[in-house]
Amino acid sequence: MYAIVDFKGTQLKVEPEQTVQVAYLGDKEAGAQVEMNKVLLIDDDGKTEIGQPNVENAKVIAEVLAHKKDKKVIVFKKKRRKGYQKKQGHRQNYTELKIKEISR
Repeated sequence: MYAIVDFKGTQLKVEPEQTVQVAYLGDKEAGAQVEMNKVLLIDDDGKTEIGQPNVENAKVIAEVLAHKKDKKVIVFKKKRRKGYQKKQGHRQNYTELKIKEISR
């Protein structure tokens, strides 16, 4: 069984007991439950239900595992023959969720 959900502007394919990375949820503590109501598709062993645009009465419940930072991305800017160079790093915050159940 799997579902495709629209959560915080991104579409995710989720299955029970799977861990996924989503955009940072700063207002949720570790161990809190998150409910995703925008379920676009549910597939249960070949029986597919597609929403128009969402599947009615369907939801995905997930648990917040941790808040983490992604790998560092280096931003390097340079203008040739001008003596201008700038090096900057960035680490994006994200939240790790564990999918508990998919229900209709």
